[in-house]
Amino acid sequence: MSQQKRIKKALISVFNKENLDRIVEQLELLNVEIFSTGGTQSYIESKNITVSRVEDLTSYPSILGGRVKTLHPKVFGGILSRRDLDSDVAQLDEYDIPEIDLVIVDLYPFEDTVASGADHAEIIEKIDIGGISLIRAAAKNYKDVVIVSSKNQYEELLTVLVENKGETSLGQRKDFAKEAFNISSHYDSKIFGYFSNNDDSVLKESILESTVLRYGENPHQKGVFYGQLDELFDKLHGKELSYNNLLDVDAAVNLMQEFKSEGPTFAILKHNNACGIAIKPTLKEAYLAALAGDPVSAFGGVLISNTSIDIETAEEINKLFCEVVIAPEYDADAIELLKSKKNRIILIQKEVEFPKTQIRTLLNGVLFQEKDNKTDKKEDFVNSTTKKPTSVQLTDLEFASKISKHTKSNTIVLAKNKQLLASGTGQTSRVDALNQAIHKAKSFNFDLKDAVLASDAFFPFPDCVEIAGKEGVNAVVQPGGSIKDQLSIDYCNENEIAMVFTGTRHFKH
Repeated sequence: MSQQKRIKKALISVFNKENLDRIVEQLELLNVEIFSTGGTQSYIESKNITVSRVEDLTSYPSILGGRVKTLHPKVFGGILSRRDLDSDVAQLDEYDIPEIDLVIVDLYPFEDTVASGADHAEIIEKIDIGGISLIRAAAKNYKDVVIVSSKNQYEELLTVLVENKGETSLGQRKDFAKEAFNISSHYDSKIFGYFSNNDDSVLKESILESTVLRYGENPHQKGVFYGQLDELFDKLHGKELSYNNLLDVDAAVNLMQEFKSEGPTFAILKHNNACGIAIKPTLKEAYLAALAGDPVSAFGGVLISNTSIDIETAEEINKLFCEVVIAPEYDADAIELLKSKKNRIILIQKEVEFPKTQIRTLLNGVLFQEKDNKTDKKEDFVNSTTKKPTSVQLTDLEFASKISKHTKSNTIVLAKNKQLLASGTGQTSRVDALNQAIHKAKSFNFDLKDAVLASDAFFPFPDCVEIAGKEGVNAVVQPGGSIKDQLSIDYCNENEIAMVFTGTRHFKH
């Protein structure tokens, strides 16, 4: 039997009727008989196109307030019948059931209804029954039936109707079926998510949108991003974001969330860690202070601002090779200048709500956790030493603590005057992290006298405060909680170092 199938009869029942007129007009030109019901039937008739009522086919009206319209053997028999099976064809003849070759159906907007804050009863009514059943039936029988389950497929269907005069290949029908199962499984996962109420016993994630990347972390690895980047960014210029770009952009955006309400703040990130960040009276000053934190690592980095980038700042940025620049807005002349580098990616960050959870593949499964949404505030600091931090030190301690939260563990952050001096990142020992930070700060000619120190986790021994104190650090913020906290407290008291506890560890692996 030929794998080419001509569409002769169609069933159409859609919630969203946008652009449906072009489809039904083409079907009429091809002499395709259209079955429909309810609002879709009325819409098609308003276009002066002949429609056969589903109620006339089934001899049953739409009942239960529209909950049952198409659930009938005369509908599903016509969709599910196997055209190459004599017994199926005989039963269609026996019960006077027409073969249906095309099903166009979408689903009630369940996700949108939940997102709108509708009450439970309204949400329940947006759980589609007939539509999801029609989609699955037509997709299962893709050998003989075309299923169009989204208005996003109308253009593809129109191409088939116009260029192929209503004939479809097996490959085309299978592609439509694949998308139908994609839509139906996504729909069910969202319904389950609503009913599960954060039940941790199972994990179901479904994302419909994807972007194939040039490659993964390395050129020999495949990479795909699942999600809608255009919900978060407007891309103004540059090449496509890479896998590694996206990791750094994610780190940059999450870090800058901590400083949304601060004065002009600029950060430079490399390999998911801040190599420079500062808060200053002007954005240009903030950028230059961030760059001074590590002008070597800044090369090829991701840059982010918490405020509009002006021309003065753009002129400084333009002297640096950087992969990505992110800001909530830009002055017009700043954009034009930054666009002078062909591949530089320029993004406008939009105001969106970020996910509250994180998922990571691991071994033969995945790890799931709540995001670390706890920000250490100076109002919450608990003094652990005789000497109390000054107001200037408290500000710097809060600044440094925010950075340490977003730096790979083990980490030590050194800061002064709302500027990152250096950090030790991703070390197996906290002492190693501190020594790395000290070495780095000195290599860029920073004076550590009166600097502050932040640690993402407690000190198991007093060695860190001793090393830092000898370099001039005079205030420390750490979670506390070690059984040997008192040793660090004693050293600080003996050496006039102020130390505060946050009570919150911020490991980042």
